[in-house]
Amino acid sequence: MSEQTGSYDASSITVLEGLAAVRKRPSMYIGSTGERGLHHLVYEIVDNAVDEALAGYCTEVNISLMPDGSVQVIDNGRGIPVDIHPIEKKPALEVVLTVLHAGGKFGDGGYSVSGGLHGVGVSVVNALSSDLSVEVHRDGFIWRQSYKIGVPNASVAKGEASTRTGTTVQFWPDADIFEMTDFSFEILSTRFREMAFLNRGLILTLTDLRAGHVDEKGDALAVRYQYQGGIADFVRHLNSTRGEQHKSIIYFETEDKKLKSSLEVAMQWNTGFSESVYTFANTIHTHEGGTHEEGFRTALTSIINKFGEEQGFIKKKEDRLTGEDVREGLTAIVSIKLAEPQFEGQTKTKLGNTESKSFTQKAVNEFLSQWFEANPSEGKDIVRKSIDAAAARVAARKARDLSRNRKGLLEGRGMPGKLAS
Repeated sequence: MSEQTGSYDASSITVLEGLAAVRKRPSMYIGSTGERGLHHLVYEIVDNAVDEALAGYCTEVNISLMPDGSVQVIDNGRGIPVDIHPIEKKPALEVVLTVLHAGGKFGDGGYSVSGGLHGVGVSVVNALSSDLSVEVHRDGFIWRQSYKIGVPNASVAKGEASTRTGTTVQFWPDADIFEMTDFSFEILSTRFREMAFLNRGLILTLTDLRAGHVDEKGDALAVRYQYQGGIADFVRHLNSTRGEQHKSIIYFETEDKKLKSSLEVAMQWNTGFSESVYTFANTIHTHEGGTHEEGFRTALTSIINKFGEEQGFIKKKEDRLTGEDVREGLTAIVSIKLAEPQFEGQTKTKLGNTESKSFTQKAVNEFLSQWFEANPSEGKDIVRKSIDAAAARVAARKARDLSRNRKGLLEGRGMPGKLAS
């Protein structure tokens, strides 16, 4: 054994206080220090504004990519509180920007539904920015504060009178933290269009004011998203170039007051072969799915098999369709909103609430059964497409098995001992 040259005792334990932990391990909070993590900073700020919209206090969010490399986000919500926090003994605005797990998402008085449940969003952005400034219109005045690497430059300052409400955050990502600090207009515009679909009626604008970033007319790049049809418009947009298998967009929404949850589902099959099922929890895209997606898939497979049997398409148990069969060519948006979501990790890619599976499964079973009963002709088209998918699956498996058997014979596997060479 090699000789031990170092000691390991209490003095070896390092305690990172405040926002220092975020700067030491940024990927724990934003996923990476590359392109993905850089854009996540913007999402965290916009998510807070969208939470105001979910609560019914915000109708418009404006995001600007500034010439100096910063990002500015303006909303017309209530504005971050500026009164003195009863425990921290400093303005709530400063607490929100400098203390991890501080925000209006934990108690009962702030938000009933929220995407930013961990309370680290704006404080993490502050920690990972070389500079950040915030301006709040609230209580009849403008309140301002600026930061350098997460540390206040001065106390919150009360400014001139104001008749409006809302929050403006502008931040400069720290080049010492990120591998790149150049934001992609395309990535951001795609994300904000998605958010506008998920928040019916909310206006989201993105403007690129950086030098050289202009459209074909020489004007600044700018997009404005607002969809009164919500996720039904989302499905219509996704299927616009794919060809419709049936005309109707299936849509329903429901809520469970006991669970403090609501659900929206929009779906339509197209003539293609790819599955496009997107799930969201409190408007956050759950890329890895979770319990709400499991409930949706289980109910969908069950209902289509039931309808197929009732219509005489499926006569034997072994002919029942698989989940893969019924989802071929399906475009669907499943959006659940709940009071206490359990996400896996700060970047919130998978929902873990067990009650969300049964809630979603029950709702999809009920409303989809009603839809198939009311629209038997379109329902038959869907079942026929699923049966074609099943036939193709079986044929592909048989071809694969035949190919493997032939390969095995050629290589001498599985042949009698005296014949194998």
